[in-house]
Amino acid sequence: MAAPTSKLAQKLGIIAEAWVRDPFRPNLQLSSFLKSLAQHPRLTPQTVHAARALQNNEVKKSHPLSDKMLHPPSMPHYYERILEGYNKSQQGIGRPWWKVFFGIW
Repeated sequence: MAAPTSKLAQKLGIIAEAWVRDPFRPNLQLSSFLKSLAQHPRLTPQTVHAARALQNNEVKKSHPLSDKMLHPPSMPHYYERILEGYNKSQQGIGRPWWKVFFGIW
């Protein structure tokens, strides 16, 4: 029983090492959770498969979002602005106070 669990732990450890670091929460990383999960005595193949599916975006690939979902009629640029804000904040670029005050993007 120990050999299959160690192989699963090794696979989950490889997935954890390849996981992208979150720059906004340096003290809370999914890779740290996966590494500790790899040490669990009752690690299952389904756990490793779920971690690999998350890493490879399998759900996103199997169920793509429609254009209507990505660009809702009430705010068609909503998700584009979120991504732009995320990317700019990652670079340390903030919005000027007056744009925040007036709600201008």
